[in-house]
This record gives sequence, structure tokens and C-alpha cells, in this order.
Amino acid sequence: MNQGSTRRSEPEGVRTAAEADLDQLSRIDNEIFPHDAYPYFVLRQLFDVHSDGFLVLDSATGLLGYTLLATKPDVKTSWVLGLGVVPGSRGLGHGRRLMTEGLVRLAAEGVGEVRLSVEPTNVIALNLYHSLGFGVVEERPGFFGAGNDRLIMGLPLADRR
Repeated sequence: MNQGSTRRSEPEGVRTAAEADLDQLSRIDNEIFPHDAYPYFVLRQLFDVHSDGFLVLDSATGLLGYTLLATKPDVKTSWVLGLGVVPGSRGLGHGRRLMTEGLVRLAAEGVGEVRLSVEPTNVIALNLYHSLGFGVVEERPGFFGAGNDRLIMGLPLADRR
């Protein structure tokens, strides 16, 4: 069978990541965040600890993006540890799709609030998060070390249950 003739380019859907995805996740993380990608061993450990919150957007041509959600043991707060879409697939609503699915799952689990950090100059991410209902709750100079300032954004999930 010629696999090339059966491949589609449109997304098939958001699903929970599988261990078999780790090599491809590492490759796309390096493509998405060339200067800030998770080292493979960290990605592996995050998968082992937070596999239920590791969502990927899968297509017949491969993974188009991912989000990583980590919920604190008390289930009051979950953090978005990563959201990214491969460069050739940006601007098509894939990041929104990943985040929306993640928020639905977190609300169903009873999570009270979702938080994330974002670079203050990342206008595209800020627009996405604002449109999903997130608001800035804190400015954190040096959050990721000197010169790596971040805005902390939060979204209460009580209204989504």
C-alpha cells in the first residue's frame, strides 16, 4: 500500500499523548522553541508525571502541536507548562483547539483555576489567552532568570463546569 496516497494534511484531533510520541514531541518542541525547548529527559519526566495533561494535536502527517497541563495535588490549580504549534501550522486555530480541550478536561476534573506564564512581548499568545478568558494576575520580573520576565495569567474554571 502506498502510504503517501492515504495521508491527509488536516488535523485528526486532540488526544492524550502516548509514550510512543516522545521522540516526535521532542523534535517539535525543539522546532517550536529552539532556544527554550525541554531537554528530552525533562520531557520524558514530565510525561511520566503528567501524562493525563499532555495533549497533542495529531494529523496523518504527524503531530502539529501540544499542550502540557500540570495539576497540583490539591486540584485547586493547574499550570500550563507548555503550548506550541509547529511553525507551518500556526494561525489556523490549533493552539486554541488544544487549550480549549485542555480547559474542558481540567474543568471536568474539578480544577479551580488555571495559571500560566507568558513573555510580556508575546502578543500572539497574549491575545489567545485573553480571548479564552485569562487575565493577568501578576507581573514577575526575572521569573525564568535575569532578563526572562513573565506575566502570570489566571483563569477561574468554576464557570466552565
